[in-house]
Amino acid sequence: MNEAPHQNTTSLEPVADEAVDIVEEKPTLEQLERELKFEQKKHFWTGVARNTLFFLAVVSAAVVILVVFLFPVVQLEGTSMAPTLQSGDVIVSVSGVKISSGDIIAFYHNNTIFVKRVVAVGGDTVNIDSDGIVYVNDVPLDEPYLEEKAKGSCDIPLPYQVPIDQYFVLGDNRSASIDSRHAAVGCVGADMVLGRVACRIWPLNRAGLLIDEAK
Repeated sequence: MNEAPHQNTTSLEPVADEAVDIVEEKPTLEQLERELKFEQKKHFWTGVARNTLFFLAVVSAAVVILVVFLFPVVQLEGTSMAPTLQSGDVIVSVSGVKISSGDIIAFYHNNTIFVKRVVAVGGDTVNIDSDGIVYVNDVPLDEPYLEEKAKGSCDIPLPYQVPIDQYFVLGDNRSASIDSRHAAVGCVGADMVLGRVACRIWPLNRAGLLIDEAK
């Protein structure tokens, strides 16, 4: 007797899902303290970085203001102030101070900064003889800062009276300097003065004060 062929059968009865209990682990007190310390440290260093950047920004702005408005820094080009100053020297000037005869000043002329020495102020009368001796109000100037005296190129009428609130300036290298002896430059108005040169900061081997050098 033949047996009925074996058949694979699939139960159509639903299978009940197994219940799974998920236990949520609560953080321990130690973990909470560690997390709190981490957040506090992160907040601290974020604050430090922010405050440092703010401080640097304020300091940088203050330095810019000081350099531009109170202590302008100028690098010389040329030898018109030799031997006192040489080409490449970096000098610091002081704005808003009284300018007197003998001072070295930085000033604007045709959007260029020049550095020269004041030899006479408003109301003074200047004369220069053929030997290069400068007379102010008929008194010869004592100029120990010069290596050589020279009248140089001069196309203004002498003697010359300096207008009020202006300065008659000369370079210490009289034979090469273009200065108040030339009508193209003339006297320097008080509103053109950038500042009185106070010191040289570069090169380091010649750094030092320049104020009152001629007095």
